[in-house]
Amino acid sequence: MLITFIRTIILYIIVLIVMRLMGKREIGQLQPFELAISIMIADLAAIPMSDTGIPITNGIIPILGLLVMHLLISLINLKSFKARELICGRPTILIYRGKIDEKALKKERFTINELEERLRGNNIVNIGDVEYAILETSGQITVIQKPSKRNTIPADFGIEPDYEGIPYDLVIDGKIMKENLRKINKDEKWLRKEVGKFNINPEDALVVTYDGKGQIFCQEKS
Repeated sequence: MLITFIRTIILYIIVLIVMRLMGKREIGQLQPFELAISIMIADLAAIPMSDTGIPITNGIIPILGLLVMHLLISLINLKSFKARELICGRPTILIYRGKIDEKALKKERFTINELEERLRGNNIVNIGDVEYAILETSGQITVIQKPSKRNTIPADFGIEPDYEGIPYDLVIDGKIMKENLRKINKDEKWLRKEVGKFNINPEDALVVTYDGKGQIFCQEKS
């Protein structure tokens, strides 16, 4: 029992490291070769995990081999456009200038119902509102609405919004994020002064954020 537990922990750590080295894609954004490698890694890890009679190296070595293959294929994709098309395929336009391409649907084995379902996933209820729908190599669908159906943006009215930037977490669960303080050219003394305006110390804050406009959000731990 203890041996199985230890083997499970070791294989879990190995798989976790390998998946981190493979990158940060979400499962729905994996390319076909990445999905295949992920499935194979899961199978290779499960066998020595459940059967203590199989040496643990029988799982670790193939997993590391798949990692090497993944890195190699990724490098080839970066260097060669033709290899990228062969390995990953190319995007397919399912709706072109507001018209559904039936040949493209048949080629990708898509039904109208599946297309409508994917469009609803992109917050498009009426298929007639779509100018372009592109099936990406990852399986995701990119939708471009007709100009008359798109949400208006400030540029449509000749308005130039102020720069907002991104908010930085300065305190998380009472812990001061010193690296983020350095990024905004502030120090801990300044932080304590600002948080003090909320009548608390940074150590007592659940979260403190600082946005591009210099506004501070602070909430005390309960």
